[in-house]
Parts: sequence; C-alpha cells; structure tokens
Amino acid sequence: MSVFKARRVIDQIRGRSYEEALMILELMPYRASYPIFKLVYSAAANASHNMGLNEADSLISKAEVNGGALVKKLRPRARGRSYPIKKPTCHITIVLKDKSNLNESKIPNKKKKIWGNIKPLIRINYN
Repeated sequence: MSVFKARRVIDQIRGRSYEEALMILELMPYRASYPIFKLVYSAAANASHNMGLNEADSLISKAEVNGGALVKKLRPRARGRSYPIKKPTCHITIVLKDKSNLNESKIPNKKKKIWGNIKPLIRINYN
C-alpha cells in the first residue's frame, strides 16, 4: 500500500490507547486500516508475551510510516508492447508503552523530563 494511504490511518491512532486504537481502526472505511489493525493487534500480543505487558494498559507512543521499495511489474499490452506497473510499498513501525509507567514517571520531585526516561517496549516493522 502507498505511504500516503497508510499515513492517513496511522495519524488517527498515534498517541491513543490500545483499545481505543482498535475501535478506531475497526470503524474506519479505508482499505489500509485492516493491515494496520492486524499490526497493532500483533504488536500488543508480542508485548504481552515477550515483555509481560498488560494489553489494556498499553499506549501507542510512536507510529510511523516510511516508504519502501517500488515493486515493478510489466503488463502486456496490444501489439507486443508492455506497460510498467509501479506498486509502492511501505514500512510501518508501531511502538507500545505501558500507561502505568507514564503515570509513575510524572512524580513532581523528579527534575528529569517526563518522556526522557521512558524506553519503548517493543517495535514491529510491517513490510
């Protein structure tokens, strides 16, 4: 899928909670929302299995879409000619964080930045 089509969907779920993002993706009318829905679901399953993260407490902290390679094909046309088809691809990165870690880090006695000491839990690339 194109980068622009995927970014239109990703911009809607960035910064939202896991459950809210799934509800938004289920109701969006775009074709790009289903692969992103599967990606968010898989990222949460990996985070709960590998890191012991509770899915209900997770937050989509970072979601980005980068351009991938063009898949080039040739389509046969009349009189022995061919027509090139360029199919764009993209790389989607989803980073989940735990909401409870965010609430604990907002202690007013600390002088560090709130977002400075939080590390991403899991990263998944979708090609």
